[in-house]
Amino acid sequence: MHNNVDSLFEKLWNNYLEVTPSAVKVHELLGSTQQDDVINDHIALRTFNHEKIGLEKLAAHFKAVGYTECGEYHFEAKKLYAKHFEHSDPTKPKVFISELLVEKCSPELQTIVNALVEQIDETAVTAENFLYSGTHWQVSHETYKQLLAESEYAAWMAAWGYRANHFTVSINHLSNFETIEAVNQALKDAGFELNASGGEIKGSPEVLLEQSSTLADQHAVAFSDGEFSIPSCFYEFALRYNKPDGEIYTGFVAASADKIFESTNAR
Repeated sequence: MHNNVDSLFEKLWNNYLEVTPSAVKVHELLGSTQQDDVINDHIALRTFNHEKIGLEKLAAHFKAVGYTECGEYHFEAKKLYAKHFEHSDPTKPKVFISELLVEKCSPELQTIVNALVEQIDETAVTAENFLYSGTHWQVSHETYKQLLAESEYAAWMAAWGYRANHFTVSINHLSNFETIEAVNQALKDAGFELNASGGEIKGSPEVLLEQSSTLADQHAVAFSDGEFSIPSCFYEFALRYNKPDGEIYTGFVAASADKIFESTNAR
């Protein structure tokens, strides 16, 4: 496991860029030339709730560099459970980790997922690079499509494995933009497609968090039966508001996160 939080995020970022080249354009679009004001609010990772590679196994990598658990979330329709973690240094990004509740899915999906997980070496899970190690298995495009019909989340995991699913621009820290509407307009003007599920803006000042996101880049995956282009990762944008006590809200809103997951939907 890493012992330095910054090197961990640098590796996660470089791995994310490999399949999300549009992220560089987002930085150029939103950042100001005077200063590096594109600050990462949080990242998200996905997994299966299998004892070998469940949420807590991923969380251990972040706990090793100073993170603690701060909230939990349930997504009944998508059969997901999630937690978020924060670092003792509030300038470090928050971390959102979710897992698919495999036992709530069809027997067919359970069989496929268990076969994938069986191929992961136990020692790989605690290795320094696990959080950005990609897939530890071979999967066919046919199997991917079969998973996609039931769970977009499971299909994405089968194709991409372990990597940051998205990074998030903190709108609070941008010097050229003050509202999420202005950020969204700049993105659309530059040709980006936004996730419109539940509206382009998820959340509100009343729930202390507004979020939007691009639709995931399309990127080639070498499946066992050929190379196919599918949705990879995306970029999110978050504007946080102060709580009544004057402290900024650092949590997440389940109803909004539920729609953010759909940024990787096949289209």
